[in-house]
Amino acid sequence: MDIICFCHLRWNFVYQRPQHLLTRFAQHFRVFVVEEPVFNTETSYLEITLSKEKVWVIVPHIVASSPDRQVDDIEEQRGLLKDFFEKYKVREYIAWYYSPMALPIGNGLPTPDLIIYDCMDELSAFSFAPSSIKENEVLLLKKADLVFTGGHSLYEAKKHLHSDIYPFPSSIDKIHFGKSRLLETTDENPTTIGYPRIGFFGVIDERFDLNLLSQIAILRPAWQFIIIGPIVKIDPATLPQGNNIHYTGQKTYEQLPHFMTGWDVAIIPFANNESTRYISPTKTPEYLAGGLPVVSTPINDIIKSYGKSKLVYIADTPEDFVKGIEWGIKKKSDPQWREEVDEFLADISWENTWKKMMTLLEKKILSNQITKENKNQYV
Repeated sequence: MDIICFCHLRWNFVYQRPQHLLTRFAQHFRVFVVEEPVFNTETSYLEITLSKEKVWVIVPHIVASSPDRQVDDIEEQRGLLKDFFEKYKVREYIAWYYSPMALPIGNGLPTPDLIIYDCMDELSAFSFAPSSIKENEVLLLKKADLVFTGGHSLYEAKKHLHSDIYPFPSSIDKIHFGKSRLLETTDENPTTIGYPRIGFFGVIDERFDLNLLSQIAILRPAWQFIIIGPIVKIDPATLPQGNNIHYTGQKTYEQLPHFMTGWDVAIIPFANNESTRYISPTKTPEYLAGGLPVVSTPINDIIKSYGKSKLVYIADTPEDFVKGIEWGIKKKSDPQWREEVDEFLADISWENTWKKMMTLLEKKILSNQITKENKNQYV
């Protein structure tokens, strides 16, 4: 059986939940990730490449579009994918959705054996979200056999919408991020930047509280703030500037532990808005696995999972954030704190998350097969 995944995130953009999970599924299935189309060609075609993780990445290149061509664009993608199904002999397959906006395309393809909706974020709350995304999600929830959510807050918000829905919050690759505990110095940590160093990695978009970063940097001009990640959906000119704020741009997943080696504290300076209401940031356990104390704004899933156990310092003002970072600088060298962190993270891994998902998939496939056989007895 194959997996056809419809994803709103580019495979080679930021390495996160889809990559962690689908890479593991690719050890047992053929996995094809269908990205959103690119409108940049005179003749429509599919660009199909095999990633280093052994996942097939499909990018539809569609003739330059206009608003009144939306229906035609969907039909064109369906046609290209139907040809792909024949060429690659896709017969039995699981349709895996990260974005409800892909449902109109999937509806026109051969019927899948199973439909999975992995709702990793409340996409309707993000900037520039399509107006029809909520309507498509209602339809997807009706069709889905299984629904996963990217965190507990999102699960609580949607659990009444489906009978087979399960929370799978952010996980970690402990071995990968644990490297930063072993490295002493790397080329990614220039000697020209002083200490203490406070770091962040992730997408810099409408979720990032720019004013908070600016205020903290002003309150502590000797502290060095290192911000790693691509700038998306916001004007780069609005980023706070200062001699102690350093933007490095996007780095690869492999590079992140090397940067973390030189940090004293990691931060999650997210704004309090609709786009952060249901998020469960993957970076939280990743920072902790790297041995870094974490200071975060009051994100619901972080408070529930880490704040109450005091593994992460929760702060909602610039002054509180400064206190939190001071707390973190002391905690980094505290062996008892690190022992508590490691104990908490012991059973958290993408491998365990994948195994639990796999068990649910197998049970659902078997259940569907039994139901189909029973129906056939009366035909």
